[in-house]
Amino acid sequence: MGKSLERGIQFQNSQRIFLIQTNFMSIKVFIFTRMDIQISYAGRNFIIDLSRPHDISLPLVPNEVRQVNCFFAPLFEAEPVRAGTFIGSVKEGGPVNFLNLRLNPHGNGTHTECVGHISKEPFTLPACLTHFHMVAKLVSILPQRMDDGDRVITKSQVEEVFEMGEVKALIIRTLPNEEDKKTRHYSGHNPPYVDHRALELLAESDIEHLLIDLPSVDREEDGGLLQGHKAYWNYPDSPRTNATITELIFVPSSLPDGFYFLNLQVTAMEIDVSPARPILYSMNSIE
Repeated sequence: MGKSLERGIQFQNSQRIFLIQTNFMSIKVFIFTRMDIQISYAGRNFIIDLSRPHDISLPLVPNEVRQVNCFFAPLFEAEPVRAGTFIGSVKEGGPVNFLNLRLNPHGNGTHTECVGHISKEPFTLPACLTHFHMVAKLVSILPQRMDDGDRVITKSQVEEVFEMGEVKALIIRTLPNEEDKKTRHYSGHNPPYVDHRALELLAESDIEHLLIDLPSVDREEDGGLLQGHKAYWNYPDSPRTNATITELIFVPSSLPDGFYFLNLQVTAMEIDVSPARPILYSMNSIE
């Protein structure tokens, strides 16, 4: 096994090797202090340390008021199954924890959605999201205050921080990047959103995965127009079934703008949306 690892994987400054002698055999023990992979992207080589992930999801905490919520969705709940003398709670005397969950992914926690969110056709996220690792660009944008008081990410702002063709995934961190985004209740407060022309630009630029720390790319109350969603997914004319939107992320201010390796984790529920856990890894260029 040790020889196989030595031949099959290259680790740079990432392992300590110990030789253990016994009466019967010699065993070479590998203790890995980090796990590196190397990728080629845009004509350059990068090293990615998989032992140092940056989780930009917001957790779902059952029966907890202080967690992010929007669109007046009921809070995430978890209750033990009760059937006859059985109770699915070790705390209450049951043999195991066995819980029923109540969850609206669109209104609670970080979630990834596909065009099925707005379509008559039954598009599901597992059918639309088939690649889970990609290079992404993180950008920070301060939404502009409009004459009507709305705070909007405009097309010109996106054009300033993004070049067509440089990535397939774009992560937008809005400013100011306040810590209470992690527990904010957005319902009824008209949070910032993205101008539909900016989203049309992203679609034309072939951005397949948009991640943002807002509850929606559209205005909270827009009369059902959903201009941003429709522009991004090019719906109904020619739906971009391979494109996703991930909302309610939180990117710590300690992470600088730039390029990252993204692992977009979701569940396998056959509906239009799923709770999500996007993970970022720093990319270090090899000169």
